[in-house]
Amino acid sequence: MNETHNDFKVTDRQTFIQFLDLLRKDFLDNPEDWENKRLPDFLEALSTYTEDIQGYYDNMKLNVNADKPEWSTFADIFKGAKIYE
Repeated sequence: MNETHNDFKVTDRQTFIQFLDLLRKDFLDNPEDWENKRLPDFLEALSTYTEDIQGYYDNMKLNVNADKPEWSTFADIFKGAKIYE
């Protein structure tokens, strides 16, 4: 598995599990790239990014409705929580 969590395509539950494995590996290999290294900070960012993700989709002109999420939406939320302040 040479892909990173940033370019990994999440399409279903199994690929979401693989994505989470890549995200964990990224945390272990590149902690300096993570804004939220402590679990309480990460969970807070996860919550606030989940609240704000529709704005991200709208700003990027992506046709995604965060109120009807797919597995890829959950992956986007976790990626955002990695760096969200």
